[in-house]
Amino acid sequence: MKKVLFFVSILFLIQSCIPLRIAPNISDYKIEKGKKFKRGLPKQQLFIFEDPKKANEFYYYVDTKYQLNSSNAYDNIPFVINNVTYYFSFYEVEIKDKHIDLLSPAAAITANAALGRNGERAEIFNEDPKIRKAGNYYIAINAYDNLGKDCLDKNSLSRPLVLEYLRALKKEYLATHNYNEVLFKN
Repeated sequence: MKKVLFFVSILFLIQSCIPLRIAPNISDYKIEKGKKFKRGLPKQQLFIFEDPKKANEFYYYVDTKYQLNSSNAYDNIPFVINNVTYYFSFYEVEIKDKHIDLLSPAAAITANAALGRNGERAEIFNEDPKIRKAGNYYIAINAYDNLGKDCLDKNSLSRPLVLEYLRALKKEYLATHNYNEVLFKN
């Protein structure tokens, strides 16, 4: 009996998985260089937050709020702070958690057969492969002035104002379910 318990304990230990990539957990927002956050994003500083909503929801929100009529609702979206026009572009980003199971399918089959009774296989260990993925979604916003200068750069004089605007934008997006409501707030 002790040998069986020892064997089962070892198998449970081996059944664990190793994380290969873990998506970041962002409680509110973070400012980070785009390329550092995910390959393919711009080199500028980005305002990044987790998006709990369905795909393309931020697109629909921006399209409605800024009345873009589905034209160019990703790039060069103008917004005004203290009579100065700034622009933003945004990116909907998916980063997947990726784990690999340590127990091989052959070992799982063997263990399930050994632990089964009366010729029946137990269904304790996963016999399917190996790599599991789960998606995490983020909105990354790049803000710049009319000369194309990064407004989220640490040395930018407009950074505090633009950050305040982007925090309010994020808050409104997450709190709004019917995007036509934002037309009445403006």
